[in-house]
Order: sequence, then structure tokens, then C-alpha cells
Amino acid sequence: MSAEKSYLVLADGTVFEGKAFGARGTRTGEAVFTTTMSGYQEVITDPSFAGQVVCLTAPEIGNVGVNAVDSETIGSKLHLSALVIRSLSPITSNWRSEQDLPAYLTEHGIVGITDVDTRKLTKHLRDHGAQNCALGTESPEALLKRAKDASSMTGLDLVKVVTPKEPYAFSESTPEEFRPPVSANAQGAHIVAIDYGMKRNILRSFVDRECKVTVVPATFTADQVLALNPDGIFLSNGPGDPAATTYAIETVKNLLGKTPLFGICLGHQLLALALGAKTYKLKFGHRGANQPVKDLDTGKIEITSQNHGFCVDVASLPKHVRTTHVHLNDGTSEGLAAADLRAFSVQYHPEAAAGPHDSLHLFDRFVKTLG
Repeated sequence: MSAEKSYLVLADGTVFEGKAFGARGTRTGEAVFTTTMSGYQEVITDPSFAGQVVCLTAPEIGNVGVNAVDSETIGSKLHLSALVIRSLSPITSNWRSEQDLPAYLTEHGIVGITDVDTRKLTKHLRDHGAQNCALGTESPEALLKRAKDASSMTGLDLVKVVTPKEPYAFSESTPEEFRPPVSANAQGAHIVAIDYGMKRNILRSFVDRECKVTVVPATFTADQVLALNPDGIFLSNGPGDPAATTYAIETVKNLLGKTPLFGICLGHQLLALALGAKTYKLKFGHRGANQPVKDLDTGKIEITSQNHGFCVDVASLPKHVRTTHVHLNDGTSEGLAAADLRAFSVQYHPEAAAGPHDSLHLFDRFVKTLG
């Protein structure tokens, strides 16, 4: 590994020094942190991190390498702006490893910085909020200017950056040795999944339940979606400000009540906006595989995987829409249901990857509505 000096500079002028690894260059983006303690490859390959410089709070990264099965991006492109870690493992030791992390980042053009005090960075972002930054081997002064000039995440449509250009069929199931049990079988029901930056394991979770899955771009209109004769429609996760994707909101509005509808993460926010609610930006977001959520219907607590910086304003939901889940740390929106329209959504990621399987039952719940 090169000992080349590198810097991460926040827009407020705070400087973090480290060493460069992965691809070389200068990157800008919103500095965020995730508290996931395992599954760094799933984090790196999640399209929802588009436009963001991701700090991993787990102290050692790279020890299990990377492999093709654990990639959450559909295709070969990675979308995060850069990666920030405390310590890069000098060895890769796992029977599933196919490549080490530095080589993987270099191959995909992702800039990394190691030997950063990630605890200090995380505490700073918690105190002062997620903010733009610049990362690279340039001088701190030059990087500060880049950070200040970078586009704000508020008002930024990143869905068009990550969505596919053409529709396609998806038939890949979870590898048998890793497949969790399912309690519902779709028996070939057709799901049209609108891809705003979708994770692969979401689609696998539908295929595991014997669904026929067609993935369409976020730019598809309601008429184009309905022309595919879906039994159910899925709204995926994705990056950026949900309110900026006006075309997606309009499509969801025109799909309401036509067929059962299920949304995850950005899909949850878009459903809320289509129903007439509002969204707002969180101070530093919820990112990690250890987020506690309460199901208001059952009273049960589930530990969930999350990755979002915007949130639904619960107070703005219309009367016919019910809040179903709340985050126990701050009481924010984690789920809603519009029973009269056969639509429901959650803010967190029931497919996990990485994370606990507490919420996989939501896929079964959706599948049972497709009969």
C-alpha cells in the first residue's frame, strides 16, 4: 500500500489527514458515516451512496476481501464518491475472497483514504451534521475550496445517475447456502420493480418467493408500468433528495390504487410524497445495520439495516394514511400504510445485505397481497 499522504476536508474547514489507497484522484460529496460493523462490500456497492463520501465506523476494513456474490450493485458500476476508513487490513483471509479491497477500489475508480481518525470524524458529523467534503492528495486549502463549491444534497436528483436505461427481467435467486426461509410463495406473480438505485438482494428476495420480476427505469411513466400487466409494483431504494425526483412522484401518484404497491427507503419517501406528504433532511441520517424500529401494529422491536438522509414528515401525512413503524432513537417515520390504496412502505431495508433478517417477513406480506 502506498504511504502517499491524503486529506479529507469538510466544508466547515475541518481537516483529517490520512493515507491514500484505491484509485487516485480528487472526489467531492456529502460526508456521511455508517455504523455497520460487517458487510463493508455491501456498503461500498449500494447505489444509495451515490454522491456521498462514506466513513465506515468499524475499525478494520478489508480483512475478508471482496467477491462477486456480495455485490449489491446491479451491473459493474459503483456509485459512492469515496471511502474513508480507520485501518486497512494488510491481509485478506476468507475462503470466499476473490480480490483484495484496494485492487477492487482501483478497478472501479473509487478513491479511498485510510489511517483517518474515523471516531473523531463520526462525532464531528453527529455534532455538526452531514456536510460536503473533498478528498484527495491536493493541499487542504485546494480541497476546502472544492468542498465549498460542491452541490448540496438538498434538491439533488441522483436517481437519474443510477437508474438503468432499459427494462430487463431479473431471475437470480439468493445462493442456496445463504437463502433464509420464506413463508409465502408468489407462484409466478409478476412484480414490476421501479429501479431508483436498487440493491440486488431486494430482487433476489422476490425471486426467492417465486415471483416473476421485471425491472424498469425510474423514468417510466405509470402507463408504461401498467402496460406490463403487473400483479404488484415495487418502489426501490435510491440516492438523493426524494422531492427533487418530480417525475418519479408523478408516476407513483398515477399508480396508486391500480395494483398492490410496496416501497423501501427512497420508495417509502416517494410513496409519501405521492400521497401528499412532505419530506425533510435529517441532521446526519440513519446508516447502519443496528437501527431499532418499533412495529406499531404488533408492538415488536426489530433491529434493521438502514441507509437514508431524508425522512417523511409524519405530521404531514393525510388522514387516510397510517404510520406503521417508528425509529426508537428519534421517533422518525419508518413505515406507512394506505389500506384503501393497497399500498405500504418502510424506510428501512428488510432485505438487509448486510444486516439482520428481522424484517424479511415484509416480502412475504407483500407477496400474499398478489393473489
